[in-house]
Amino acid sequence: MKKEGKVTPISAGKYDATKEKNENIVGQRIAEARKKKGMSIVDFSKYMENFGVKISRGGAGKWETGYSIPNAYQLIAICTALDIQDQLPFFIGDYTPTLNDEGERKVAEYKADLVASGKYRPAPKQSSTIRFVECPVYDMPVSAGTGNFLDDGQYEMVSVPENMLPSGTDFGVRVTGDSMEPMYHDGQIVWVKECSQVGVGEVGIFIYDGDGFIKVYNEQTPDEDHTEEYTDSYGMVHNQAVLVSLNEKYADRVIEPGRFFKTVGRVL
Repeated sequence: MKKEGKVTPISAGKYDATKEKNENIVGQRIAEARKKKGMSIVDFSKYMENFGVKISRGGAGKWETGYSIPNAYQLIAICTALDIQDQLPFFIGDYTPTLNDEGERKVAEYKADLVASGKYRPAPKQSSTIRFVECPVYDMPVSAGTGNFLDDGQYEMVSVPENMLPSGTDFGVRVTGDSMEPMYHDGQIVWVKECSQVGVGEVGIFIYDGDGFIKVYNEQTPDEDHTEEYTDSYGMVHNQAVLVSLNEKYADRVIEPGRFFKTVGRVL
């Protein structure tokens, strides 16, 4: 079994962010590196624009005096602009450089030679191209009247990043109301696979008496008054469909026999 190596701390003691901030270590280090670079505070603030950081002379001065601190991206830009090789260790309170000025000069020369040789260039980063696809999106109240989501033409085409569209999506539906909070929100688009039935516990899109619903599908044993309507020719009693809201303030909607009820699809 391989033994874990001993970790050598950067500083001798435990790092204390509050103490470091009170002593303005980061600001002192920035000032130290700037002066070593031979820059005035004005030159430094202008020079930072080359690295995507717009900072006024007063703003740069506040960094050094500790009245404000650079964010993470600005700090990386500062390290690059001021040739701070050690980067994070450089900003530790009791930091001691591993090389003197002559050593750093030799490292810089060696680095320049390696770059000039062209043999040690990093592999180019592969750019990821996001592909967009168009998908029909329906407004529930408009399309529910017909019950034919893919045929009624009452939709808009929405451009969606391909990697955000679940596999098997046929269309989208814009949620109306808060009955499915906290999972689905008013105005949110849900992606739907067209199908004629869904399983118990699955979220689906349903049409009931001309109204559209996004609900969790459930079933129950029909009460005695409706047992006959749910009994087939073989004498088997089938369960009664129930639409359940996730928001507890809404009661379950039991599907009554003889009413128009249709499953449009399953929410992905």
